[in-house]
Amino acid sequence: MHIEDSQYVARCLTGDTDAYAVLVKRYERSVYATAFYYVGRYGSAEDVAQDAFLAAYRNLPRLDDPAKFGPWLKEITCRTASNWLRRHGKKFKNETPLPYKRTVSMEDVRDVPGKALEREERMRQIELAIDSLPERYRLPIVLRYLQELSYKEIVDYTGLGHDEVRGILERATRQLRQLLTETRDNLNDGEASWTDAQQ
Repeated sequence: MHIEDSQYVARCLTGDTDAYAVLVKRYERSVYATAFYYVGRYGSAEDVAQDAFLAAYRNLPRLDDPAKFGPWLKEITCRTASNWLRRHGKKFKNETPLPYKRTVSMEDVRDVPGKALEREERMRQIELAIDSLPERYRLPIVLRYLQELSYKEIVDYTGLGHDEVRGILERATRQLRQLLTETRDNLNDGEASWTDAQQ
């Protein structure tokens, strides 16, 4: 039986730390992916995620609507990541990629000998393509295709409606395919350039 976030929040407010552990488990991939997207470094993303969960726990009494814990946590994570960036300067080049599952282009690039460098370059191209998307498209794409979250998980975390998430992902995927096709063609011609995708 699925217990709603609001019930766990209510238990947390009575001092039940185990209830908060359940919320952490429920949202850890979303929070980590958000932190990683902003700060671009494996270790730093873990620190940001930990700080975000700690800040959320400390501020639980200020949460007006416990049913909206996910979107509230997302905002805290974004704020925590932004503060990290202010303290540590511009976004760094990724040291370690998000745990690889499948690429945004849906290609099945298996990690076999001779494919590792190709996969790394492909992921770099995908990251650049994601960065060139309209801002509101970026996090849903990262959550769905790099972390493989379900639509419900994305809805719960972002506060967007199911149809809105579906529409964003459909439009963003089309734009990514176009950008990745264009950059492949440019690379074949000896040049590569990135421009912001249009909504």
